[in-house]
Amino acid sequence: MKTLIVLCHPLQDSLNTHLAKKAQTKMIEAGHEVQLLDLYAEGFDPRLSVAERQGYYTAPCDDEGALQEVEALILVFPTWWFGLPAMLKGWIDRSFLPGVAYDHDPDLKALTPRLHKLRHVVAVTTLGSPAWIDRLVLRRPVYRALKWGVVKACAPKARFAMLSLYKAEGVAQSRADRFVTRLERHLERLN
Repeated sequence: MKTLIVLCHPLQDSLNTHLAKKAQTKMIEAGHEVQLLDLYAEGFDPRLSVAERQGYYTAPCDDEGALQEVEALILVFPTWWFGLPAMLKGWIDRSFLPGVAYDHDPDLKALTPRLHKLRHVVAVTTLGSPAWIDRLVLRRPVYRALKWGVVKACAPKARFAMLSLYKAEGVAQSRADRFVTRLERHLERLN
């Protein structure tokens, strides 16, 4: 299965980096073709330029087709202020483009999905807050934005899962290890 892992964390020794590498290893061991994209290491520019915005619906994308070939997408990132890091949001803005991830009707109302090969999207995130704040007070804003705003709009047949490690600041090694085991078990079930 062609897999893209997108890592978004500025620190190379972060728990997020560790989780991305564990996911990469697990997917390779299962025989999948894996690409790891580290947005910070690549120096990815999340800003949509004036020219890109002006040609948003008409300009060809440099990576056109690359995202359309991905069968599994694994996003690894911290949740900051109950949202995506700006760099990951920018990657989504600049990658999930019209003509690549979806088509717009001429009246710009309905979307037609284009990511037909994408079967699995797994979001792996760390949060400083406890689960009850994310789930009960804020109703999982990142989960809802990714699942309904991105995945279901562009790849409606893809299965979406979100694995969240709450209270991750200063997490005990034993708890981090249990989360890694949970991640690995989830990835084993992808087919």
